[in-house]
Amino acid sequence: EPTGTKENNMNSQETVQALMDSVQRGDFDNAKTLLSDDFQFKGMIRRPISGKTWLKMSASLKMAFAGLNYHFKVDSAKGNVVNTTSQMTGNNRGAFDLTGLHMGVISATNKNFSTARENHTITVKNEKVSSWVVEPTEGAGLMEILKQLDVKPSMI
Repeated sequence: EPTGTKENNMNSQETVQALMDSVQRGDFDNAKTLLSDDFQFKGMIRRPISGKTWLKMSASLKMAFAGLNYHFKVDSAKGNVVNTTSQMTGNNRGAFDLTGLHMGVISATNKNFSTARENHTITVKNEKVSSWVVEPTEGAGLMEILKQLDVKPSMI
């Protein structure tokens, strides 16, 4: 089926916007409905993670950080590929559960963090998000957050 029509663009962009809004709100039940069964998130750690692991991580971030803000923004869309950015800020007020990434649970540090802006490439298939790739960015990502919190993860 041909992509690149304005209608397709809009749908992909709306799907991605809906997913970003759900994650920002902490509505992970809704977020789950927007992910394809084979969804992969790449860029948080070295290996891609599944939708289930990514949603758990996102829920864990929400619990651990007061006022967590992703500052999500859709930049452009071409066919079923949507380019977005994020820039994360928050304050670490709760335990940060990283057991899904085999890094244990990190106690609250009460420190603030603010990451650099990251670029994302998000692919939509059949109105579901199938892939979310974060471009490696200096001063951003999970390791940067842990660094700003002065946390040394036991195992990466």
